[in-house]
Amino acid sequence: MEKTIRELTGDLLAAPSACKEIKDAAQNYLDAVGTEKEADAAKAYVAEMEADIMPIEGLISFAESDMGAKVFGADGVKNVLLHAKERKAAGEKYCDCPACAACEALLAKKDEILTE
Repeated sequence: MEKTIRELTGDLLAAPSACKEIKDAAQNYLDAVGTEKEADAAKAYVAEMEADIMPIEGLISFAESDMGAKVFGADGVKNVLLHAKERKAAGEKYCDCPACAACEALLAKKDEILTE
């Protein structure tokens, strides 16, 4: 069964890899649903998701950087890089960490978010 926008937003809020800005936009959106502020909150939420979702090329570049090695650790960075390159080879466009996976699923419902 396909998850609802509310369920996917909950996944995003729970994702340890989600940044403060996306969590704030997600919570603001949930708080605004059904109010006169919903349309503006929806636009801000979609814009933040589009800005924050990590393209697979960006993940690969980050994993290959010194900062990526610090964030993921020596062993972890190898695994992240291998996984990212496999995703790219399979035609995937984005990182699949919990935050990016939720953003990708939500952005597939962008029109629905913006018209509710």
